[in-house]
Amino acid sequence: MSAETYTASDIKVLEGLEAVRKRPAMYIGDTSAYGLHQLVYEAVDNSVDEALAGACDHIKVILHSDGACSVGDNGRGIPVDTHKESGRPAAEVVLTVLHAGGKFEHSAYKVSGGLHGVGISVVNALSEWLEVEIRRGGKEWTQRYERGVPKTPLTATGTTTKTGTIIRFKPDPTIFEDTTFSFDTLSNRLRELAFLNRGLKIVIEDERDGRSHTFLYKGGIVEFVKHLNQNKTPIHPKVLFFEGRKGDIEIEVALQYNDGYQESVFSFANNINTREGGTHLTGFRAAVTSRITAYAEANGFLKGFKGGVTGDDVREGLTAVVSVRLPEPQFEGQTKAKLGNSDIKGLVQQIVNDKLAEAFEEDPTTARKIADKCVRAAQAREAARKARELTRKKGVDDEGLAAKLAECSERDPQHRELFLVEGASAGGSAKEGRDRRTQAVLPLRGKIINAEKARYDKVLSHNEIRLLISALGTGIGPEEFDVTKLRYHKIILMTDADVDGAHIRTLLLTFFFRHMTAVIESGNLYIAQPPLFKVKKGKVEKYLMSEREFEDFFLSTWVADAGVKVPGAKAPITGESLRDLLQAVSEVGMLRAKFTKRGVPAPVLNELLRTKFRATKRGIGHAEIGEAVVGAAAAVDGYDISVQAGEGNEGHTVTIAGPPARAFSTDLFKSPDYASLGELWEKVAPAAKGPTTIIEGDRETAVASLDELHRVALEHAKAGATFQRYKGLGEMNAEELADTTMNAESRTLLKVTMEDAVGADQMFTVLMGDAVEPRRDFIEKYALDVANLDI
Repeated sequence: MSAETYTASDIKVLEGLEAVRKRPAMYIGDTSAYGLHQLVYEAVDNSVDEALAGACDHIKVILHSDGACSVGDNGRGIPVDTHKESGRPAAEVVLTVLHAGGKFEHSAYKVSGGLHGVGISVVNALSEWLEVEIRRGGKEWTQRYERGVPKTPLTATGTTTKTGTIIRFKPDPTIFEDTTFSFDTLSNRLRELAFLNRGLKIVIEDERDGRSHTFLYKGGIVEFVKHLNQNKTPIHPKVLFFEGRKGDIEIEVALQYNDGYQESVFSFANNINTREGGTHLTGFRAAVTSRITAYAEANGFLKGFKGGVTGDDVREGLTAVVSVRLPEPQFEGQTKAKLGNSDIKGLVQQIVNDKLAEAFEEDPTTARKIADKCVRAAQAREAARKARELTRKKGVDDEGLAAKLAECSERDPQHRELFLVEGASAGGSAKEGRDRRTQAVLPLRGKIINAEKARYDKVLSHNEIRLLISALGTGIGPEEFDVTKLRYHKIILMTDADVDGAHIRTLLLTFFFRHMTAVIESGNLYIAQPPLFKVKKGKVEKYLMSEREFEDFFLSTWVADAGVKVPGAKAPITGESLRDLLQAVSEVGMLRAKFTKRGVPAPVLNELLRTKFRATKRGIGHAEIGEAVVGAAAAVDGYDISVQAGEGNEGHTVTIAGPPARAFSTDLFKSPDYASLGELWEKVAPAAKGPTTIIEGDRETAVASLDELHRVALEHAKAGATFQRYKGLGEMNAEELADTTMNAESRTLLKVTMEDAVGADQMFTVLMGDAVEPRRDFIEKYALDVANLDI
């Protein structure tokens, strides 16, 4: 652009909510799932702030079937009187102006989480529409906005004795990649908020499938610690809880040790999860370390041990929640991941130090158990230090590493990639097929140690782990680990597509999660996606990643010359319409299999679909579903069926006498799967009714069912083709592996992220920890969802 054409008119000032719509990621992080759920959190945070002010004790979140979400509370209601500076109602100012709200002056809110004042106005800007309902001063007020612009004035629509605010909004599909809310993601965050706010009742309901949760924890963060330790074995039964305050600053701490080796400490400031810690966490750690060290020394626990107890030893097996509330939190950045208030450190340290000393005096048994565990951790740390020195000694590990690691020539870590490959045979192919300039390969022998169960020194003495640490260059352990020294900015796990490959991948993920979390948080860890099939038809040769792609490859060409004759249609279905029909038939088959696995007889399910029974219609509850199932069973004949009512709002149990005897819950028919099945059935109903005929030139093939239609069509489509299903990376030669899995232009990589640290911690504990019972419960719960079982 030349100087003459670059004038004042080229300078654009983004005013109000237009700036939010232009750059949404600046305000909510991104426009994918994270940002979408951030909208709900922003609305909920306003309600929680009402609770912190003592004006609200009930919050309700509803996910509506039309894709909208509403957040309501019984607080004071947003003020509706005229705002002096703007001349508009205060509610409209709050919803349309950035940095507007009652949180900057401490008269309305002493403490709040929504510090930047952009929350609810950002939700408004990024919604297709938003409706606000305010109950205040005996009146009910409503207003509607579209993409942040008021469409109606704030109007009194009735009288009420209640108070509070309800925000109902629908995310704008032109901004978000996907506008489907996840019930589980929201539930995890709402559970966290309920733990942090004793006595606050938070309800979430999903109109799409009838699921709901009610979170109410009278014990607050004590129950949070119990929840975190539920699949672990505590070494002392009682959770230690301390609280204190100074002026408007409130501090709550709960802690309990378990017999594991991992630390699970979560810190919060004004209900915001400070993932990177901050001054409150520093103060907590300093107090716990000094108090336990002093107790261990005073009571003779360190006799015969030359070293002392350090902060790392105190962390082993510690589960704790630190929650502070303060009027003017100083966070580092909009993400609020780290607390910076310097005065909080001393205050937390003083309170925890004093209260922990009291607790140890009152309960010496617990004190002895904790001190003993920390001293044993110190002894193991000393052993680990020696093991760690081995990983640094020249001539020992470096020789082993040089023999196994195929290094790349590029020196800039940003452009370097490290493939961690399962086994020597795949390692050989990967070394041959790699781009030697930017790609390094490290083959790992056998299954690495389970970092969830093993103590730190055992993990470090494992040979493959030592090689991996040496290759990455970051060091290991809290004192040494430095993610900025990472020698490769893409670490790619490349394992076989079988059950052993999945196990090795899980063991590697466990190691990174427990000992190199920063590698995951900084987005450096990836999983390679090798193809599942290699197919060849005529001159076309292709690699396919999934069963769906495999079907699509054959059927998309077959439908060009084939047709299907169904009752009620004048002409056969051909081309894209036929492809859509076959895809719907395939999906119907998969969904029906889910229901039959759970005990619903196929003829009964077919009858419910044929009669267009929908459980999501208004007025249909579990009793009506039970009646419909009994009616469908009578229509197809031959089933001895009974229905037993559930407790409260729980599903009814339908029992079918055998052999074989079967039982299932009416909840199944309120699930998204049944809703999807109903929609798909509309597309395939004519073909299901029969008789249906496949036409290929002069050849006609009659089929008796949907399953047969799909099977025969796929068989005919595959005629004359050859294909190979890959089980292991070693089955591919170097060229194939390079083309499909390593070449940056043609490969598919999955990035490993960690949005829910509490959920991730629990999942690793359940799947990889010592306790067998939670793992068995998990397997029993999800056994029927298994798609590929490799025995």
